[in-house]
Amino acid sequence: MNNTCIDKKNILVAHGISVGYEDAPILKDVSFSIYDKDFIGVIGPNGGGKTTLMKAVLGLIAPSAGHIDYFDARGHRVSSLGIGYVPQQNAIDKAFPISVERVVGYGLMKSGKIHLSKDDRRMVLETLERVGMMAYARSPIGELSGGQLQRVLLARAIVAMPTLLILDEPNTYVDKHFESQLYELLPEINKHSAILIVSHDVGAVCKMVRRLFCVNRDLHIHEDIDLSCDECNDSTSLRYLSLLEYK
Repeated sequence: MNNTCIDKKNILVAHGISVGYEDAPILKDVSFSIYDKDFIGVIGPNGGGKTTLMKAVLGLIAPSAGHIDYFDARGHRVSSLGIGYVPQQNAIDKAFPISVERVVGYGLMKSGKIHLSKDDRRMVLETLERVGMMAYARSPIGELSGGQLQRVLLARAIVAMPTLLILDEPNTYVDKHFESQLYELLPEINKHSAILIVSHDVGAVCKMVRRLFCVNRDLHIHEDIDLSCDECNDSTSLRYLSLLEYK
């Protein structure tokens, strides 16, 4: 389990939210908090509401009931959070003619901002170095492998040091080498950002996170997840799959 000290200051609180179709919500009357420097794994069956929960946190879909509050470092309510998002790769058009450096730069572009400053460019290159992609800064994204593209998307998500980082199945379409590198990077990122990771890789998730959100039309929260490496590498970690079978 990640040992970064967690500050129990809320950065996000969901109050009884229902999300989805108004007459048949995918998630109904769900409440939860995300803390500063939290590390949460989100697991559940396909169609159970993992993606819906993530989109609600991102503000991409509005709850049909209930509401979500966001808070700054001083505990004051704010209209939104600084959120970095790493989507599944099948959401990316690799044919789009854009360079790696430019993709990462979009992570620093606020509303209405078109050009990056000298300091912005320095931050982009430093972040590419951090994820091992500095040598590809000028390369078109269409030339990248699956693992390389995922590193670029991660760099774009973290370049502005977001309050919350959301990763949607980050190990899909990547090789085991990149997967292990990603899992090594996340604890370092967690020193300044809360992390919400959606994954089917229950064993790996349980090794890293502090809390587990089990989503299957409703939400069960399991605190203080603490599996040793041996437990996670052994079939005993499959006992966590039983958490998905609640009604």
